[in-house]
Amino acid sequence: MQTVLIVIHLLVVIALIATVLLQRSEGGALGMGGGGAGSFFSGRGQANALTRATAILATMFFITSLALTVLATYTRSQKSIFESPAAVTAPADQPKGTVLDKLKQMQKFAPEQAPPGPETPQAPPRSQ
Repeated sequence: MQTVLIVIHLLVVIALIATVLLQRSEGGALGMGGGGAGSFFSGRGQANALTRATAILATMFFITSLALTVLATYTRSQKSIFESPAAVTAPADQPKGTVLDKLKQMQKFAPEQAPPGPETPQAPPRSQ
C-alpha cells in the first residue's frame, strides 16, 4: 500500500512541476509566449485551466503527503529507549558503575592503605 501511494505521490509531484512551469510569468520577461490565434486555448482560458490544474494537483499533493505520514506512523513499531539495551557500552577495561561505586570498591579491597590525613603542624616549644 505504501509503495502504491509513493508512486502516486511522485506522479502528482511531476505533474505539479510541469503545470507550474507551463504557466505564463506575470513579468512577461520569462514567458514563452501567449495564446496566439492558432493556439488551442485562448490566453484567459489557458490561465484558468492551468490555475485550476495547479490547485487540484496541490490538493492531491497534500493529501498523499498526509496519507504517507499516517501510514508510516501506523506501520512503525513503538520503541522506548528505556526498554531496549543500551547502544553504547563501556569498554571492557573500565569497571561499570558510578564514581561512588568505584570509591566504595577501592575502600573495601584496601582499607589499610588509606591515605594519611593532613598533618597538623606542631607548635614550637615555648622558651621562658
